[in-house]
Amino acid sequence: MELTVAKKDLLKIVARMQGVAERKSTMPVLANVFLAAEGPNVLRLAATDLYLSLLGRVNADVTKEGSVAVSAKDLFERIKMMPEGPVVISTQDNATTTLKSSGSARRYTLRGMPGDDFPPLPQPAEGSPSLALDVDVLSELIQKTHFSVSTDETRAHLNSALFEWEGDIVRMVTTDGHRLSKADVKVPDRQASATMLIPLKAIQELRRICDEVLSYSSATNEKKRPELLITQSGSSAFFHGAGMTFSVKLVDAQFPPYSQVIPRASEKVARAPRAAFAEALKAVSVAASERTGGVKLSFSKGSMRITSESPESGDGFDEISVEYEGANMSIGFNAKYILDVLASITDEEILLGLSGELDPAVIRPSSSVPSSDRQYLAVVMPMRI
Repeated sequence: MELTVAKKDLLKIVARMQGVAERKSTMPVLANVFLAAEGPNVLRLAATDLYLSLLGRVNADVTKEGSVAVSAKDLFERIKMMPEGPVVISTQDNATTTLKSSGSARRYTLRGMPGDDFPPLPQPAEGSPSLALDVDVLSELIQKTHFSVSTDETRAHLNSALFEWEGDIVRMVTTDGHRLSKADVKVPDRQASATMLIPLKAIQELRRICDEVLSYSSATNEKKRPELLITQSGSSAFFHGAGMTFSVKLVDAQFPPYSQVIPRASEKVARAPRAAFAEALKAVSVAASERTGGVKLSFSKGSMRITSESPESGDGFDEISVEYEGANMSIGFNAKYILDVLASITDEEILLGLSGELDPAVIRPSSSVPSSDRQYLAVVMPMRI
């Protein structure tokens, strides 16, 4: 194999492969990036951990076709150190791969593996239904819910995000058992039906892909909103856009019945300024117990007091003005859970729905009303303090 490719194009796509290649696998080939020179002007690259896969293409001047698999980490680090401009990649019969700058003497040699040793990537079955979704919509759903996915990999049904498309509503729901986030976006003129349970590692990678696509679209002043084509085929889902195809093996588990967790109504509602609430909560949480991170919110007419107590480091206190007309009450929370929700909301005000000191609280942006195209809520379980 021999070809010439622009450093910036190669670096961008190999950087994307870093999140998929599996460095700790018992199969050494999974730590590699697959490179295949095809036709006169295409370099195809791929990475997989057998659960996630990423396939991409860049333009290249191909002198000799062929394929090889080389360490994703080593390839990325060496490309970064290449001078700007064309990079020449060539391989020998023993899969030894050479990277050389065409404008300087800099050169690297990598010990590779034959391309035939790289596992085949999953492909959607012919005729599988596909859905076109704006990248900014998927990015918004992930941004508003990713933080409440459980990081416990032994609980697969919680270590994933539920993605639903019902009619003209797309939805993402996540929970770790202590909190729940749900985001809905209405997509006019697009009717579909789909349900997927996407593992956390795939959600993290999708978030990076969305950010990259949106950043590229903004930099190039594209007028058309970028889209991802989503295909569900068997036990896998495929996301295609911006010259890349990302595939994921979906979780085969039952997501908790989230609608039963969300309180139907709240007895009391406080309207609070989001930024002031977040600032006060963050300040008081500095003095909270390191073990629990707990703070107490105390409500009275027109005000909310935030307090924390720690046997080791002392107490914290702050108070902000809120719109609240209910009976006086106090309730404890893990401060981080509330802060994560506030960070995902852009409205200037939030609505905090309360019932009792042992009942879950519901947090919504003030603009999230039944008639809006975008609805968001978070449910946070209380804690004893």
